[in-house]
Amino acid sequence: MTTAATETAGPAVRVRFLGDFELTVNGTPVQRWRAGKARGLFQYLAVHRGQMLTRDRLYASLWPDADSAAGSSLKVAAHALRRVLDAHPDRPGDSGIRLVYRDFGYVLHINGLWCDLDRFQELVHTGLRAAAAGDAPLARTRLRAAIGLYGGEFLRGESADWVVEQREYLRALALRALGALRADAEAREDFVELIEVCKRTLEIDRHHEETYRTLMAAHGRRGELACVRRWYELCARRMRDELAVAPGHETQRLLGTLIPAAARAAAAAPVSAVTGAPPATVRALRPTARQAGTPAWSPEARTTALARPVRRARPDNRAAAALARAADQATA
Repeated sequence: MTTAATETAGPAVRVRFLGDFELTVNGTPVQRWRAGKARGLFQYLAVHRGQMLTRDRLYASLWPDADSAAGSSLKVAAHALRRVLDAHPDRPGDSGIRLVYRDFGYVLHINGLWCDLDRFQELVHTGLRAAAAGDAPLARTRLRAAIGLYGGEFLRGESADWVVEQREYLRALALRALGALRADAEAREDFVELIEVCKRTLEIDRHHEETYRTLMAAHGRRGELACVRRWYELCARRMRDELAVAPGHETQRLLGTLIPAAARAAAAAPVSAVTGAPPATVRALRPTARQAGTPAWSPEARTTALARPVRRARPDNRAAAALARAADQATA
């Protein structure tokens, strides 16, 4: 599809790789590709633009299982790409895109390009450097912007090896940015942002154990024990069902630290407001003190206790008689 020049603000070519792929030339989306591999060829060349990519490298990346006919496939895709984008090397169109063939391969040049991939990496790297230098406000601004650009995994739906390799690198970069934001939110005790950062992290990596521990600790500080338990159970279920492993010792230790400590505090709460002593019902449930030398439990002692005859209490009518006398005196 040939695009005409239009009055547009900003770069003439805009490319989005994160999430669903999108190419816009002079404000017009490119949606129809003339050859099956023309789109994949453009994506690969755009990621490595300005570099001379040999034919062997292009074959290995885009036609890994093809035979010697891949050479003609590459030529067909390159020809289609030039027609779609007005990318003729000698007569570039209004987009400023040029696909140049040299002795051993191709190189792509794009003038006036905006690419989410470039901007995302720039923001993450500058944000992490600012965090390392102690400039928390600048780091926060850059990293938040980076995560805002991360609209999904690189070239979602594609499965070529080069795509998966790039996808995992960018995924790790996003998790590093979120880790720095998580540490910043914890330091500022910003519970709302901390929860949002953790949620975003689990959208990218649902097995990120450190994030589950952060959520457990945050809810534990707020006394929300049910939330602590639910986050642990979700972590354990996902690890078991999807990775066939159990949560790490650090996660299990954190659960053991948060839940028992909070339970002991809750058990100590119902005390008498006057004396500070536990209520009578609590005192009644406590076992009586044993004499020194008496074993805590033995089969003989239990048998003797069960064999002892039960003494039935005789009715005591004295209280009832006293109440009757008091009633007679009141009516006299």
